[in-house]
Amino acid sequence: MSFEHPDLDAFDWRILTVLAADGRISLTDLARDIGLTKTPTQARLKRLEANGFIAGYHARIDPIRLGLDHVAFVEVRLDDTREAALRAFNEAVGRLPQIEEVHMIAGNFDYLMKVRTRSMTEYRTVLAEKISTLPHVASTSTYVAMQSVKDGGAQELT
Repeated sequence: MSFEHPDLDAFDWRILTVLAADGRISLTDLARDIGLTKTPTQARLKRLEANGFIAGYHARIDPIRLGLDHVAFVEVRLDDTREAALRAFNEAVGRLPQIEEVHMIAGNFDYLMKVRTRSMTEYRTVLAEKISTLPHVASTSTYVAMQSVKDGGAQELT
């Protein structure tokens, strides 16, 4: 997959590609990998950060090692889709740590959520006591993942 952006040149794209694969790479190694010296590499890196192309750095924790290996995808339909209702739902859903991802969808339902718990029993409790009580939730449909084929990997930038 190839992307274009008017504010990025080939060196910027190489920086983003290398960092997507290894966010802990040293500045020296990054400079070597992209074919520049450290000073211009560092200047480009700071510009990419300042302009929001690099949103942050973090450790990717393995949830399965933590015992969080039950994944469910939940379709959510709201009883009201006016702006105030959407805002109330968005704010409330952000407070639930079991919900890894939430996407507003254009389709037969309003939101798709990725929910991670330790077990089906825990998921049922989260669904009944937390998700179903979120503002304006009219109905939900659950799809349980049997296996993760690709999860959270960096997308190819070049």
